[in-house]
Amino acid sequence: MEMELLEKTVAEIDKLNEEKMAEAKQRLDSLTKPPGSLGKLEEIAIKLAGMSGELYPKVDKKVHIVMAGDHGVVSEGVSAVSQEVTIQMVYNFLNEGAAINVLANQVGVDVTIIDIGVAGELDAEGLIDKKVKLGTDNLAQGPAMDRKEAVASIETGIEVVTEMIENGANLIGTGEMGIGNTTPSSAILAAITDLSLDDTVGFGTGIDDDQLEKKKEIVAQALEVNQPDVNDGLDVLAKVGGLEIGGMAGVMLGAAAANKPVMVDGFISGAAALIAQKIEPKVTDYLIPSHKSVEPGHIRMYEILGLEPMLDMDMRLGEGTGAVLGMNLVESATRIISQMATFEEAQVEH
Repeated sequence: MEMELLEKTVAEIDKLNEEKMAEAKQRLDSLTKPPGSLGKLEEIAIKLAGMSGELYPKVDKKVHIVMAGDHGVVSEGVSAVSQEVTIQMVYNFLNEGAAINVLANQVGVDVTIIDIGVAGELDAEGLIDKKVKLGTDNLAQGPAMDRKEAVASIETGIEVVTEMIENGANLIGTGEMGIGNTTPSSAILAAITDLSLDDTVGFGTGIDDDQLEKKKEIVAQALEVNQPDVNDGLDVLAKVGGLEIGGMAGVMLGAAAANKPVMVDGFISGAAALIAQKIEPKVTDYLIPSHKSVEPGHIRMYEILGLEPMLDMDMRLGEGTGAVLGMNLVESATRIISQMATFEEAQVEH
């Protein structure tokens, strides 16, 4: 039965509806503005029409999924803070005290917290327990997880997002919490590209220069020890990834299979998008990029995905903070195409 849900989901991801996209472009060009003058808002409106097969798709039920998981590689000293912070922040999310809660509440987004691999037992109201294992193994010494666990992490994401879509969700955000997770994200990017470690490894939560050099060594060691197969997204995820990265990749694949837009957040969400793209390249048609992280590899991820971020706010928090900020812009795009007057309606010469 292994991979049945994953294979079924991948098979359901369609190409965008070109006819509906052409219709959306025609509509946008007839509105009271110079053609193309609303830039990325118009691009988003066209892309949404292609996803949904509707000229006026709705994004009025916004949800945001935060995947929480820990990383064995933290024992190598790659993070500025201790692993206990993962659990502490999960409780902070549940108590509505984190940045993601504040920003989501502002724009009317429901936040769901998933324990997909926290290295400890959590018991809290509102937390959804989908634990695959108690954190990954140390990827500097061997695979982060086995292939079965990698599949389980992705299928967890698919299950979570599918249920939300069945309950009416039509715009989905991806976010994460996991101390040490920029290290596997850097390893994924380095595995998939031939970029140097200077281009793929950044300061994460705020390590110093010496720790940064150590982190680069650890990423190099992880690639050397594990030799991930660059053509196999599951192999890359299992060997040098993270459970929350797999979970977010699953959310992206599941949303794409249901023809729904999903927001890419920062560096770790970008790593999940790379894994999802390796598994099924068409998934990128359903991804909406939010912001460009300060992490050096993030813009390279967007280049590989063929996407361009909307915002550049010097942010590097994670949690999906950029994804939630970007949701307002996506809704703006749907309102422009559906609510603006055409030149004819407004009796404006053009």
